[in-house]
Amino acid sequence: MSRPRPEPVQVIKQRRDAALDGLVRGLPYLQFLGIHFDRRGDELTAVMPYDEMLLGNPILPALHGGATAGFLETTAIIGLAWSRLWEEMEDGRAEHAPLGETPLPRMPKTIDLTVDYLRSGLPRDAYARAEVTRSGRRYASVRVEAWQDNRARPIAQATGHFLIPHHA
Repeated sequence: MSRPRPEPVQVIKQRRDAALDGLVRGLPYLQFLGIHFDRRGDELTAVMPYDEMLLGNPILPALHGGATAGFLETTAIIGLAWSRLWEEMEDGRAEHAPLGETPLPRMPKTIDLTVDYLRSGLPRDAYARAEVTRSGRRYASVRVEAWQDNRARPIAQATGHFLIPHHA
């Protein structure tokens, strides 16, 4: 008995990119802030390109704390949803769905988010990565770190707890 022929790498990559695009479209706040995600395998890096509207203190100048917190929270939500979707794709539950029809999970709901502002965000692009530290059936914990020019010098970090919605 022969094994089925594996799908071409480009088809798998397109399916993964379409799934990530679907997650991002699910949060309009991402478009408002201009946030997009750079995907390398299962690892996501969020990018918030600098825009003058993101300044909170134009005299320093420094990024607005609310924009920074929103960047961290949305990175955590997308990171958590992506990690759950990635598991489904790798387990084969979503891998062979027709292109563009990968079933997207419902978005996690924030229970709480604690933000630590470590230094002023300068008027330049910011980057963030989320790490899921605990993920169960109903609850997850996520740690997020944001930086600008040097990842070793983060501008902010956050820890969040999220409610995992039941599959519809």
